[in-house]
Amino acid sequence: MVLELRHLRYLLAVAEHANFTRAAEDLRISQPTLSQQIKQLERTVGAQLLDRTGRTVRLTDSGQIYVHYARRVLRDLAAAEHAVLDVADLSRGHLRLAFTPTFTAYLVGPLTAELHTRHPGITLDLREMTQDRIEAGLLADELDLGIAFHRPHLPGITATALFTETLTLVTAAGRPGTGGQEPLPVRDLADRQLVLLSGDFATRGHIDAYFTAHAVQPRIAVEANSIQVLTEIVQRTTLATVLPNAITHDHPRLTPIPLNPALPTRTVTLLRRESAYRSAATRAFTHLIHDHINTRGYTPL
Repeated sequence: MVLELRHLRYLLAVAEHANFTRAAEDLRISQPTLSQQIKQLERTVGAQLLDRTGRTVRLTDSGQIYVHYARRVLRDLAAAEHAVLDVADLSRGHLRLAFTPTFTAYLVGPLTAELHTRHPGITLDLREMTQDRIEAGLLADELDLGIAFHRPHLPGITATALFTETLTLVTAAGRPGTGGQEPLPVRDLADRQLVLLSGDFATRGHIDAYFTAHAVQPRIAVEANSIQVLTEIVQRTTLATVLPNAITHDHPRLTPIPLNPALPTRTVTLLRRESAYRSAATRAFTHLIHDHINTRGYTPL
């Protein structure tokens, strides 16, 4: 039998679902056809790839090795197809970009607008997710680029430092105490009600660690899992929040107030898979984000 790509896709589907019936439904073929194709593959390979004796179907030792290389083959083939379809003049193209949530509030919008202005033929797939999922998605070739923070990265991930993000106290513009230039002592926050991101945000962990380090326990009046919700509440109440000060650049109704001591800064990075094909769209976005950082005057590294 001549091995075809469909055999690899069929095997991966069964391995993912651990069940022939569900895999067949996902592939939109009949279960007997799927079973027959897998048996043909096993005869061609000369080894049993699936253990069918239990309640669920699982990979044998040989199957695990084979699936590892099958995924690589399909991933490399997808990269090859991507390269063939790539158009160097950027009259068309596609970019899959992921980012951690805080960048939605001040970075992703302007970057998208500028990319569309420069290269309207490039389509974008934007996804907000945790940094762990971004790195996993890059390694699985489900993403082209990610915007996140410097930290120990998974093997195979390349990180390029972009700028330094500074967190600060943020209040509504014009509120009493927002006009001075002197930093606010962090101990004063013990008497102030705050609205903060919920605990499932990495930024909240960064903020909590800062308060703990300075033995301050602020009164948290509201928690929210949306930065837009935080900014709306702060603009309409006397509550304050802690967010990247860059968010206030495009919000005239918000005012940053520096804290003393300042919150530790974070290094913003552009992530990609080190062996990934760099399409023209990827290169264009990389160039654009560096231009944007210089234009906006974000804190250099």
